[in-house]
Amino acid sequence: MLGYALRRLLGAVPVLVAVSIFVFAFVRLLPGDPARLVAGPDASAQDVELVRQDLGLDRPIWEQYLRYVDNTLHGDLGRSTKTRAPVIDEIGERFMPTFWLTVVAMVWATAIGVLIGVLSGVKRNKWQDRVGMVLAVSGISFPSFWLGLLLINVFSVRLGWLPTGGYGDWRSFIMPSFTLGVTVAAILARFSRSAYVEVASEDYVRTARMKGVPEQRVVWHHTLRNALIPVITMTGLEFGTLLGGAIVIETVFAWPGLGRLLVESVSYRDYPVIQALILLFALEFVLINLVVDQLYAVVNPEIRLR
Repeated sequence: MLGYALRRLLGAVPVLVAVSIFVFAFVRLLPGDPARLVAGPDASAQDVELVRQDLGLDRPIWEQYLRYVDNTLHGDLGRSTKTRAPVIDEIGERFMPTFWLTVVAMVWATAIGVLIGVLSGVKRNKWQDRVGMVLAVSGISFPSFWLGLLLINVFSVRLGWLPTGGYGDWRSFIMPSFTLGVTVAAILARFSRSAYVEVASEDYVRTARMKGVPEQRVVWHHTLRNALIPVITMTGLEFGTLLGGAIVIETVFAWPGLGRLLVESVSYRDYPVIQALILLFALEFVLINLVVDQLYAVVNPEIRLR
């Protein structure tokens, strides 16, 4: 299994290189001059040119990229053109709020979503199935920003029970994590039901029932264990997406996370921060996919990773 993990990590190197090239080229296509933004609207052309030289933007683009790669390999992600603070510190301050918000949202969303999906699959075409799928479709249909504003209006403005936003104690997690997790729970509910129904129609499941295997064992041992494989894949993808920064949710709830940092960096043409964030998001997906592959063998020991 260790050899498999090492091969996957080595195979991710070309992906990260391609992402770095794409991002490096893309951010330089954004309209606006970062040197002008740093120098200020009243700066002279000479001052702007001095800032451009200080940022290294006066050099050929290939030289800028090679310098960027060399610095990244040495652990130097550069300095923010907006705050002049090290990029790694900027990301470090914003990473944990996003990480914990994602973890809280994914824990409850996965538990509720898989439970509803499996229950709908077991009680297929019965009232439990219909209620579960109505909830799932409703969760997917609600716009996240609308749900967030509705929760703020009810529980913060009218009732005064919860803070309107910000990163603080456990109460500050309730509304953002719920808003963030509703769509995930709905997606996992539909996905879990579909996977369960598909596996339940397999020959080995019917054979188990014909042999008189107890229904509970058929559900949990024969059906659910195999149905969870695609569900784990979807859960990993959703976790990676949320960990990349839920831009809308973090904006609505004034959450100091990676999503808001990305928006602020794009609006300010903060090249070093944008490049570091997108490269981090790509690395997160690589690592999450690797963990997901390991979980396959945990859920179903018959699966062997090679």
